[in-house]
Amino acid sequence: MAGYEARLAELGIELPEVAPPVAAYVPAVVTGSYVHTSGQLPFTAGALPATGKVGDGHGLVPADDAKAYARTCVLNALAAVRAEIGSLDRVTRIVKLVGFVASDPAFTGQPGVINGASEVLGEIFGEAGRHARSAVGVAVLPLDSPVELELVVEFA
Repeated sequence: MAGYEARLAELGIELPEVAPPVAAYVPAVVTGSYVHTSGQLPFTAGALPATGKVGDGHGLVPADDAKAYARTCVLNALAAVRAEIGSLDRVTRIVKLVGFVASDPAFTGQPGVINGASEVLGEIFGEAGRHARSAVGVAVLPLDSPVELELVVEFA
């Protein structure tokens, strides 16, 4: 199905500029008919909207906020994909999403957080947006980000 760029516009979604790497890597790599993104943080205008662990309680990032940050992460990933292949209209399938949630030890809602990314992929790509996925709790992420994700996309 073509028209994913138009679908973004229908949804009122503008992809950001590709976030510059914060270490020795590139934002995405094409191999064969796949784009693999590097881990994407929820940068908005060059800054993280929040830092810290996800969980319930004082000083923790609420799960609903982290879910919104996962959505931002995947839009950043799609920006990196578009930069590599020229247009999201070339996407044939979202293959795999790997989500990392910096989690308070008592927090077990990682799948709900990463749903923020999965749901918007479904909104944009429909059936082609259904993907394999992992949602993993980790002790800490780069720059103390609450969420990070990687994406694998097939294109023609």
